[in-house]
Amino acid sequence: MSQPHHSFPFTRRQLLTRIGALAGSVALYQAMTTMGHAVGTDFTHPPSLTGAKKGTRILVLGAGLAGMLSAYELRKAGYDVQILEFQNRSGGRNISLRAGDTVTELGGASQKVHFAKGNYFNPGPWRIPYHHQGLLYYCRKFGIELEPFIEVNHNTWMHSSDTFGGKSVRYREFSADFYGFTAELLAKAINQHKLDDIVSEDEHHYLIEAMKSWGALTPDLSYTKGTISSWRRGFERAQGGGLNGASVPSDVLARKDIMKSGLWDWMAFNQRIDMQTTLFQPVGGMDQIGKGFARQVKDLIKLNCKVTQISQNEQGVTVTYNDMVRGGAVRQMQADYCVCTIPLSILSQLDVQVEDAMKAAILAVPYASSVKIGLEFNRRFWEEDEQIYGGISFTDQPISQISYPSHGYFRKGPAVLLGGYLFGTPAYDYVGMPPQERLERALEQGGIIHPQYHKEFSNGVSFAWSRTPWVMGCCSMWTEEARRTHYKTLCSIDKRIVLAGEHASYVGCWQEGAILSALDAITRLHQRIMGAT
Repeated sequence: MSQPHHSFPFTRRQLLTRIGALAGSVALYQAMTTMGHAVGTDFTHPPSLTGAKKGTRILVLGAGLAGMLSAYELRKAGYDVQILEFQNRSGGRNISLRAGDTVTELGGASQKVHFAKGNYFNPGPWRIPYHHQGLLYYCRKFGIELEPFIEVNHNTWMHSSDTFGGKSVRYREFSADFYGFTAELLAKAINQHKLDDIVSEDEHHYLIEAMKSWGALTPDLSYTKGTISSWRRGFERAQGGGLNGASVPSDVLARKDIMKSGLWDWMAFNQRIDMQTTLFQPVGGMDQIGKGFARQVKDLIKLNCKVTQISQNEQGVTVTYNDMVRGGAVRQMQADYCVCTIPLSILSQLDVQVEDAMKAAILAVPYASSVKIGLEFNRRFWEEDEQIYGGISFTDQPISQISYPSHGYFRKGPAVLLGGYLFGTPAYDYVGMPPQERLERALEQGGIIHPQYHKEFSNGVSFAWSRTPWVMGCCSMWTEEARRTHYKTLCSIDKRIVLAGEHASYVGCWQEGAILSALDAITRLHQRIMGAT
């Protein structure tokens, strides 16, 4: 999301509060965990489903990761499984766009992708944290090759419209100066006995030494232009060879601009556990995960089936759907049980025969609006001109971020980067724009950070999740109150129907949430079938 502007002067108390934003990222993480947007996962091993009753039929709705994994494990256990999928492809929100693909939005706006051969853009998930062990386990099991995803790159850019003259500064420059000025403030406060009520005599010496090391301070506890600070933020002229090889220290940024910019929020963002190194991505595009899962259950998937009704009775479940391959002909399929992974944004519009409490739970969870913009350029100017290899540049403009590809380094020819990732309020503004206008805005804003943008631009595509017919939103956004009131009901088995997907997890908006939710749902369903509950 875009960052707030701070134009008022800071008191010492306010300044320390701002500095606390870094430590406060832990509190933010905890709050988001409560709301289900970030959490370490509890995967240890796949489920052990034994003793399945032969001939028991289970119908899975949705061929995203949750649906395909459910089908894979249930069939392995001995159940008779079938998957119905609305789209003409499997994978759900696990998607990559390539040359020849078409994106058609609600309202009819259509975009054709014209990327060069081999290039792709991930409009949905695009990175995998190291602790998402459920997803990583199945990637290994299904032979899906992964490679590192560069989240933090100290040579990327930080941009605030109202500070530093509107010019971008390097991540390393900003972070070095922020930490330096923070360390100086704290070290001098400690040395002047301003913090004696919280710093013991034994700690005094060690804290001073820690601040000198952490903040690159001089012996007199100052953060200033010089060799010490330049080894963190970079030199004005780098060291070289020969007679003129001596380095030249760089100027530090103004402390008032650093604090005013609000850019320290992005450093706090990268301290969150789900944004810490190491992260991964599939080789060849995020959709390689969906394809890897699909290879395991391809024979079970029936595509182009638009579910309209889910009913159940004492004998089983009946799903009514339109067969879109045959002109929308109405069909029905029966099963003994149903695992429904349809996003709540869609499920809430269907005729679903469940208890009133379950209906209320389905209706209680809105979906976030998100827009991602993929831009292809004629060359990797960020590498050739600016020595940026992967990582993310941050800005307070609506595009929020520019993420550089973590693959294909040093290749000649066109390359694609993420030219904007809008979430929440900014996304709602861009959703209402024609796709071409979104691209123009992204080029205008990105051009402030990279002057090469307009000259090197080739083509692009935008993806507005709330205008995507098969999901109508990016991902579930539980509030603390809604989770407290409805979450357990949503995850409970309603007679013969159980829900699964990232919305039925505490790892919302991540593929790991879909994995863990599916494993939990089918384990409890198996226990129900076996009479264990």
